[in-house]
Amino acid sequence: MKTDSSKSNLPDKSHATIELLRELVAHLRQHRTELREEWARRITEAKLLTAMSKDEIFAEATSVYDNYVEALETGTFEALQAYARNLSERIIPRGVQTDEVVGIVLLLRDVLARSLFAKYQTDFNLLNRILDAYEPAANRIANTVAVGFVQERERIIRQQQEAIRELSTPVLPVRERLLILPIIGVIDPQRARQLTEQLLRGIRANRARVVVIDITGVAAIDSHVANHLVQTVEASRLLGATVIVTGLSPEIAQTLVNIGVDLGKMNTVGDLQGGIEEAERLLGYKVAPIQDSAHQVVVAS
Repeated sequence: MKTDSSKSNLPDKSHATIELLRELVAHLRQHRTELREEWARRITEAKLLTAMSKDEIFAEATSVYDNYVEALETGTFEALQAYARNLSERIIPRGVQTDEVVGIVLLLRDVLARSLFAKYQTDFNLLNRILDAYEPAANRIANTVAVGFVQERERIIRQQQEAIRELSTPVLPVRERLLILPIIGVIDPQRARQLTEQLLRGIRANRARVVVIDITGVAAIDSHVANHLVQTVEASRLLGATVIVTGLSPEIAQTLVNIGVDLGKMNTVGDLQGGIEEAERLLGYKVAPIQDSAHQVVVAS
């Protein structure tokens, strides 16, 4: 005979265990105020969540406590997972560390366990059965919160790294149909891919005809990245843009030769200024003097 376990989502647990958890949940709800206050006090004493005020700690303790009890009652963890992600998103930017989050969850487990000891101290058999029902669920709750926090932290770190990479490889429109991509620092394969994506988006968005890629600030590249640079030049050409590479160092030139790139087929100029001048020539601009002035101006021919 099958039993309906959809409400508890605990098909592997006996009816007796489920009843014990219900009794446990009733106890935790009945003593919610004092247990929550005890937990918040111990968080402060342990100097956890120091980036938050006491009122903020108490507010979060209330939410975590209620989600904790709900997970015990239902045996489902979706709401707790969602709350853990939301909490992490709010507190990570304030400098809260992973060990602090794990620490507060373990403190809550300790506070609740002490409450159970006090309630069932005269009946050790029942206490043992209550703890046997409680501990696996408490362990999974602690793991759920910790994993949620770590995943959110990793997501934020990836987001920050992406923002830094975008700032480090800006595609700059200097005049109509002309883009400059100055590259500084180490180019690893991931940054090389991101560079290509940004450049191609820039070419399409600006309808660029000429792109100057300046690698003066790049000390060296490996053969994989060198190949990627060549592919970037070819992909840009397919979108209708001519690429001029400037600031080519002897070491990078040697790497390109070693992987079989014919530098005669790559439009290279010694420095950025020369690259811009060549780009303007390709676009039909020329330098002309302003009448009655010693200054010169670039005008379209």
